[in-house]
Amino acid sequence: MADNILEVKDLTKYFKTPKGMLHAVDHVNFTIGRGKTLGVVGESGCGKSTTGRCILRLIEPTSGEVLFDGNDVAKLGKREMRAMRKDMQIIFQDPYSSLDPRKSVNQIIAEPLILNKILKDKREIEERVFELMDTVGLAERLVNAYPHELDGGRRQRIGIARALAMEPKFIVCDEPVSALDVSIQAQILNLLEKLQEERGLTYMFITHDLSVVNHFSDDIAVMYLGQIVEKAPAEELFAHPLHPYTEALLSAIPVPSLRNRRKRITIKGEITSPIDPPNACRFASRCQYACENCRNGVPQLVEVRPEHFVACSRLADIRDING
Repeated sequence: MADNILEVKDLTKYFKTPKGMLHAVDHVNFTIGRGKTLGVVGESGCGKSTTGRCILRLIEPTSGEVLFDGNDVAKLGKREMRAMRKDMQIIFQDPYSSLDPRKSVNQIIAEPLILNKILKDKREIEERVFELMDTVGLAERLVNAYPHELDGGRRQRIGIARALAMEPKFIVCDEPVSALDVSIQAQILNLLEKLQEERGLTYMFITHDLSVVNHFSDDIAVMYLGQIVEKAPAEELFAHPLHPYTEALLSAIPVPSLRNRRKRITIKGEITSPIDPPNACRFASRCQYACENCRNGVPQLVEVRPEHFVACSRLADIRDING
């Protein structure tokens, strides 16, 4: 049995709205192996970031279990949760809005050390800040700079240093490169990979960029309107996409070749409302293969190939196609 650092069971988050209950995350299940990376992909509004924040309890889940090293995070009290946060951190999407503009680089990185009373001596805190800055590639001369004086790449390095200050085991990377230039994206991704190798970190990497997630992840989970519709090892998912939504997403990835261009699959139809959705496949209204079965209950994740799970009402057809 794999050594899983995180196990998510039936994680659910609903938001009350004037029109009904918005199903942001709906009975999501997955595990992440220790030292591995799970990429979570899907279009904007599918529940990726909400899932990550519920795991860390930055947003309180409606129901479900989040087992981190065997402890149910959802049941911890404030004091226990504060201690647990040392092992569970987050890198936010926007490296500017996630940093306090009134604090210098030194103050931002030192803040978790001071608040959690990890270090009390001023000199020790200063040495630790310089050590973290060196780890993420920030020059010492920037120690007294403010976020508005720096570019996006340096700001994101500050966010990474702040996350590393507590020596965490698990980090939710919430689209950490989507707001950066392409050349800077590569630098940040290489930094995260290096940190994972050196420190044995486990990542939940949230993104809408499939090219990035293929490069960075061990396993990939595809989300659609609050539910995971497919999950598999990265290489397997790209070689054998089984869910129609995954097929459409992969077809949109640009290929720098005139000979091996993918046939683009255009998704048509109306998006199912996430507010009190019907008891049916949520992709059915946009799926070219939709049949009557798709409207008779929500399909469950089923293993159709080794470690390859898909939630689709066409399971019989998929098994026939894939042996």
